[in-house]
Amino acid sequence: MKDILSEIVANKRFEIDIQKMNFDEEILKDHVDPTIPCLSLRAALSCSKSGIISEFKRRSPSRGWIHQDAHPIDIVPAYAEAGASALSILTDEKFFGGQLNDIKSIRCKIDIPILRKDFIIDPYQLYQAKQIGADAVLLIASILSIDEYRKLLEKTHELNMEVLLEIHSEKELEYISPEVDVIGINNRNLGSFVTDVQNSFRLAELLPKDAVLVSESGISDVETIRQLRRKGFRGFLIGETFMRNDHPAEKLQEFIEKIEQQ
Repeated sequence: MKDILSEIVANKRFEIDIQKMNFDEEILKDHVDPTIPCLSLRAALSCSKSGIISEFKRRSPSRGWIHQDAHPIDIVPAYAEAGASALSILTDEKFFGGQLNDIKSIRCKIDIPILRKDFIIDPYQLYQAKQIGADAVLLIASILSIDEYRKLLEKTHELNMEVLLEIHSEKELEYISPEVDVIGINNRNLGSFVTDVQNSFRLAELLPKDAVLVSESGISDVETIRQLRRKGFRGFLIGETFMRNDHPAEKLQEFIEKIEQQ
């Protein structure tokens, strides 16, 4: 598959420009209360036995439509009830079929952390995340310079949210600092969309031993989770494995029951 990451980011910049014209950034700031505390993703994963971050997404660039007619209200609260440690909700519309309202519509229905998963490149998106009720945001090292990343990290904390820093390779280790809340290793190359879970095992050896680690993408069986746990991982972001099922929460519950049997 061709490298589409640059296309995604270019489209994101265009989207943000349009959003700013329709809803000025200063007005958006007035709708945000930075004093509202977040539900800690780091704490939730640290004390969870399963560590499952259940993801809600309708499609992906590599797989096409996964669950086209899915509605958050039908799936996300059921994820929480089934025992998810946290939730990841895609808000990119063009490539993943998401929207901001996917978080806003269910925020009051659940009491576990919500990660806004998107291609965050501008502080405007952080204000949006806070306004819709996200507890954490994804910052992807491969699409941000070190300086851009640090500014977004600082602003996220000012807004009382947490950061899941996503890395994919050794060259991105320089982004890691004590201020990072959670470190995610993406097993999927965002350029080629080739997935290899061994990427998590390889990079885990190079990361701080006290870091809260999340393995992302390509996890479809419980044994992989057990092996990753032995390497120090506390979180496992799983989307397609659940979302391709007619009843995603039931599939999640089966997963958790198997994990707890170990």
